[in-house]
Amino acid sequence: MAFRMRQSKFRHVFGTALKRHECYDNIRITKSTWDSTFCDVNPKFLAIITEAAGGGAFLVIPIDKPGRIEPDTPLVCGHKAAVLDLQWCPHNDHVIASASEDCTVKVWQIPDNGLTINLTEPIADLVGHQRRVGQVAWHPSANGVLMSIGADCKVLIWNAGTSELISEIECHQDLIYNAAWNYDGSRIATAGKDKMIRLIDPRTGEIIASGKGHEGAKPQRVLFLKDGRIFTTGFSRMSDRQYALWDVESLQRGKPLSQEDIDQSNGVLFPFYDVDTNMVYLCGKGDSAIRYFECTDEFPFIHYLNMYQSSDPQRGIGMMPKRGVNVSQCEISRFYKLHNTGLCEVIQMTVPRKSELFQDDLYPDTASESPAITAEEWLEGKDSAPALVSVRDSLYNDKRQDLKVVKRPNALMRSKTTANRHTIVGVPDSLQGNGTASMTSATTNPSPAVVHSSTQELIEKLQDEIRRLKVIVKGHEKRIKTLEDQVAHCMGTAGDDDED
Repeated sequence: MAFRMRQSKFRHVFGTALKRHECYDNIRITKSTWDSTFCDVNPKFLAIITEAAGGGAFLVIPIDKPGRIEPDTPLVCGHKAAVLDLQWCPHNDHVIASASEDCTVKVWQIPDNGLTINLTEPIADLVGHQRRVGQVAWHPSANGVLMSIGADCKVLIWNAGTSELISEIECHQDLIYNAAWNYDGSRIATAGKDKMIRLIDPRTGEIIASGKGHEGAKPQRVLFLKDGRIFTTGFSRMSDRQYALWDVESLQRGKPLSQEDIDQSNGVLFPFYDVDTNMVYLCGKGDSAIRYFECTDEFPFIHYLNMYQSSDPQRGIGMMPKRGVNVSQCEISRFYKLHNTGLCEVIQMTVPRKSELFQDDLYPDTASESPAITAEEWLEGKDSAPALVSVRDSLYNDKRQDLKVVKRPNALMRSKTTANRHTIVGVPDSLQGNGTASMTSATTNPSPAVVHSSTQELIEKLQDEIRRLKVIVKGHEKRIKTLEDQVAHCMGTAGDDDED
């Protein structure tokens, strides 16, 4: 019988690293040993956890400003201890959540053009964990719903817009390594130190199914595929790295649908899932390779495609959403790889095609920036798949849909005027202009005269503040001059005494 190779349009996907001047360099990447990707990216900004003394900080860089990063670049630095994880909100490219060793989760709003001064005031401060928080994950379709995982063996579900705790899940008896939402956000899966994988109802905390995962003692990672199956990475009893695929029945039996050993390295494998192409990318911490696979309904369900190989190990990595890829080059995904040298290297994954026209078969409708439901609707029991948008429309027309207004005041849905107000960190509240945290409808637009008057008033107040600061600085300069004269006089007197 003749051998027949499996047909796939992604069989020849290849990775290409951009030139150094198109990447991001001179970054003080964190030295934390926590098993995290230390990086997240969206079509507008790149966020990287940095090394900071006396607290936790991360860097936010506009995507369109590659090159060498200046040492005095402003940071987001409101945490009192090291930042362990961060994730951009899928429904607002200016909102990001961060988890820290200080037991808190904070939600930040980044201005349109990036930071100009250090950002220290979050728009939401979520306090509920008793020990460090190791992971945050946004709901894929409900606006403002955020999951946090702590070392206190708790999973907390928040309404980040109102800073309210929605659900507290306490079914774990040991450390939780990782958790993930399913496609419509109706279930979460967790992987713990007790080697168990649990399928949980996030509203009630009820365990729907559970079973033993990988037999190794090292950390496991878990994610949902679009069809509800669970993909995991972990270690065997002999410390071989491996991946496995489960459904509810196989999880309860403890026998995966498919399982494959990869190698004997000891770095944790971070899986990244492209829901549009049904491809999984495996990036190992400390590895210099990115392996990618295609998920199908045909046995063995997970099909190896290829591997991108480089000479430098990766300290962390982030994956660009489909809204940010270059469709003219048939790019289906893009990775931002962190080096130990402080370089963030950009790697494009491309399908070779001769035509530069839009390839409909490579780019089905993808998740849009608009939420499908509100946090209140989700809490009442409604589930919905993410709202979809054409990749062609989202990239060529750049139509950003405004967030929907909900009944309660929601910090994540402030108007652009209020968003810009949060960027003036360090300026007294009295100088923040007339922007308030009140909700505004997407159809309400202030008149140009009102906007001009408010802007003019803010400028005048800032100028007055600058003049006052100049007076203070001059006073300090005089004080410093006086102290220098006194020190010089004392040194001269001491020298005369020594001569006598």
